[in-house]
Amino acid sequence: MELTGEQAVAARLGNLRLSTPGASAADVADWCGALQAQDLTSGKWSLGVRLPGVTEADIDAALAAGEVLRTGAMRGTCHVVHPRSARWLGERTGRRALLGLKARWDYLGLDRATVDKAAEVLGATLQGRRLTRSACLQALEDAGIDTSGQRSYHLLWHTAQLGITCIGPNEGTEQTFVRLDDWAPDPLTPSRDEALALLATMYFRSHGPATREDFQRWTGLTATDSKQAIAEAGLDSVTVAGQPMYTVASQVPDVPPALLLPGFDEYMLGYKDRSLYMQPEHLRRVVPGGNGMFKATVVEHGRIVGIWHRKVLARSVRVTVTGFGGLSARSRIAIETPAARYAAYLDKPLDLRFD
Repeated sequence: MELTGEQAVAARLGNLRLSTPGASAADVADWCGALQAQDLTSGKWSLGVRLPGVTEADIDAALAAGEVLRTGAMRGTCHVVHPRSARWLGERTGRRALLGLKARWDYLGLDRATVDKAAEVLGATLQGRRLTRSACLQALEDAGIDTSGQRSYHLLWHTAQLGITCIGPNEGTEQTFVRLDDWAPDPLTPSRDEALALLATMYFRSHGPATREDFQRWTGLTATDSKQAIAEAGLDSVTVAGQPMYTVASQVPDVPPALLLPGFDEYMLGYKDRSLYMQPEHLRRVVPGGNGMFKATVVEHGRIVGIWHRKVLARSVRVTVTGFGGLSARSRIAIETPAARYAAYLDKPLDLRFD
């Protein structure tokens, strides 16, 4: 099947639940497999933008109830996932982040015995309860483990990558941690081959049409495992502007006139090649300095045309939009709708501005 670039973009928006909304936070997480969420505010809006009518309070409630989890499931980076997928995703993709850590340990003054002890202490301390980050670090200090400097972050990250802990709902503004076994008590247990096939199915049904290279980058798998996963999944093959791609569905839904997506959204991070929907020279505006910190993006008819930021005030939320090449009056009118939706999500009056 041959698709134009415009049709491929429309299909991606639909498959990513940006034009065909999900039913719940758990439904979106299960469908997409994983949504990057190292920044909590952005991670919550990644769910909210796919669930019209929900508020940030609704997403907070879903996190507090364990309907979705924040874990280091993939590539050593925090993602929102469905609880049943948290463990097998971590085992199949997250553990690769643990390879080659000796240089990092040497820099931090850590060793295998120390990080293993930290994992043991945290696993025992968190059994059946939730603790703030500071309380977790105090437990490590009480066990004789130095948590000064960057050691604190690394020890908490390493324990999560082992599948012992995951991030719990915030207590006020402070991050908490819980035991993964307590918050994901009914995990899927696919075999290695089944997990690879499921990974490919999850990715291409939610991100397709996309290339093998896109999939490999998203999962962090080796080229060999990526090829096996695609072969095991039995995907549909399509050609987009002469390039072979894969997908699970070939429907082409209508494209939303405009979207305000969070930083780190899957529409940006889910692909190695973004040329279908973004001019390469604009990437430096989205990721200034190429430092991996993605700004929130403005999408018009599937193309990324600008960035935006918010400022939550006492009585309103100020949304400021900056177009890459100037925005027409029609574009500004189209952006009013998703901006109003974002304000409703925060339950705040909207103060919309254009730079």
